Amino acid sequence: MKSKLIKKLENEGKLKKQKVGFIQIENLLKEAIIDLSEAKKICLLSDRATYIMAYMAMLKAGRALLLTEGYVPDDGAQHKTVVEVTTQILGEEYHALTGQFERMRRKRNEMTYEISGLLSKTESEKALNDAMSLVKKILDEVKTRNPQIEFEFEFEEKKTN
Repeated sequence: MKSKLIKKLENEGKLKKQKVGFIQIENLLKEAIIDLSEAKKICLLSDRATYIMAYMAMLKAGRALLLTEGYVPDDGAQHKTVVEVTTQILGEEYHALTGQFERMRRKRNEMTYEISGLLSKTESEKALNDAMSLVKKILDEVKTRNPQIEFEFEFEEKKTN
């Protein structure tokens, strides 16, 4: 059964149905884990790069989650659509984490399109830790929806200091 949000986003042209093979979902999740791994490696070198890579990991995992529902974002606000649907799918239990995903989306927009962007080490570390938690939850959700699936990659959730 489609949620009201998915119906609304479909009607607004922000989501479209897409046939998908599991390989697409697995590749997005694999890319998200690579982003997290690289973000961990550069955490001590660059707060901005760590933050952006953590956000990109969340975005890729969120897109994989949308694909499990048979949808892809289809408008000029694809990142926002991914955040909204991820929030809907994961539910109230993960509201704080998906709320952080939305804050990171806005901050990444500011860092990309506006002259702003003071970013603290604390924000960068929190972004990385939250990204690891969200990607882990999405991996678990994908496995729950497809119990026969075995990923061909490892996910190691070690928090930064």
